[in-house]
Amino acid sequence: MRHENSLMHEVLKPMPWGAFDRLVEKHGADKRVRRLSTKSQFMALAHGQLSGAQSLRDIAARLSSQESRLYHLGAKAVKRSTLADANARRPAAVYVELFGIVAAQAQRGLRKATREAIRLVDASSLSLTSLSSDWAAYEAHGSGAKMHVVYDPDAHVPVHFAVTAARINDIVEGKALPIEAGVTYVFDLGFYDFGWWAQIDAKGARFVTRLKKNTRTTVVETRATPQDGPILADLVVTLPQRLARSRSNPMSRPLREVHVRIDTGKVLRVVCNDLDASAEAIADLYKKRWDIELFFRWVKQTLKIRHFLGTSENAVRTQIAIALIVYLLLRLAHAAQTEVPSLLTFTRLVSANLMHLRSIHDLAHRPSPPQRHHPNQLRLAIC
Repeated sequence: MRHENSLMHEVLKPMPWGAFDRLVEKHGADKRVRRLSTKSQFMALAHGQLSGAQSLRDIAARLSSQESRLYHLGAKAVKRSTLADANARRPAAVYVELFGIVAAQAQRGLRKATREAIRLVDASSLSLTSLSSDWAAYEAHGSGAKMHVVYDPDAHVPVHFAVTAARINDIVEGKALPIEAGVTYVFDLGFYDFGWWAQIDAKGARFVTRLKKNTRTTVVETRATPQDGPILADLVVTLPQRLARSRSNPMSRPLREVHVRIDTGKVLRVVCNDLDASAEAIADLYKKRWDIELFFRWVKQTLKIRHFLGTSENAVRTQIAIALIVYLLLRLAHAAQTEVPSLLTFTRLVSANLMHLRSIHDLAHRPSPPQRHHPNQLRLAIC
């Protein structure tokens, strides 16, 4: 046949296996392991994500049925109980750090040439069962977790993620993010902290977010706005000098406050520490937040992140990290071909042909059916 390797082998080509082995060694992930190596664990869970498996038993059954083709992947069939133990005990830090390496690789390969770097910061809630209550209990909503993501909308890839219990406030994780000079950070009300805004400003970065309705500002300057447009006001303002408990506000320098009417008719108070950009540019930057919402929806629905294969914190972190790595690999594979323009369609075709001997470059074409001969032709051939 023309292709010796499976489609999954092609999707996994960008994987930095050397870095993977170093991480396994660094964290001692394969120490005293007899049955299932960390690489085989990764292959099993990646296969589950790409094939749409619904459970550990489903993953084990699919791998068992394709055992003859796992050799070229450096993997092997696994038992459900062995995989469950690995997910609970094998350090998730291996995959969290591996995600960072693959994300940097994908960002370099997929990012468009733009003058400014934009990062969208947000978190999405994940429902868990009561079996996860020992680490993810949340009195108001039962057990739950949060997936915190920093997203590059130009490359369409996440560049950083973290998993916490749902009860942890978004801004707690936001403050732990490394701030890069010259980058524009766009976020919503979950990161409403003037002290954090001041930190971003002090490090030479730009932020775009929105003000709460009850936040009073002092107008320093009023700028002209186009008539009959969505921009209703363009102001230079200062925030309140004092906060709760008579604390001084660290975000003391003037900011831009842009009032913009969105499609629903609601008026938003968008705030930014850039005094030179146009009001339209600031409003457009805030509008980009929709990109990360679409990303959350895509990975939850397509990679089945809403359904978890384990209940421990380590198992949940492992599954999310591998799901995001798989997303990055799919984005790279999709960008490497030209036949299928839609990432969703491409992902569905990969799922349907995962262990077939096919190339990512001909997924849009149906494989040729076996040639059928008329009975008389067969008779003549035998004679």
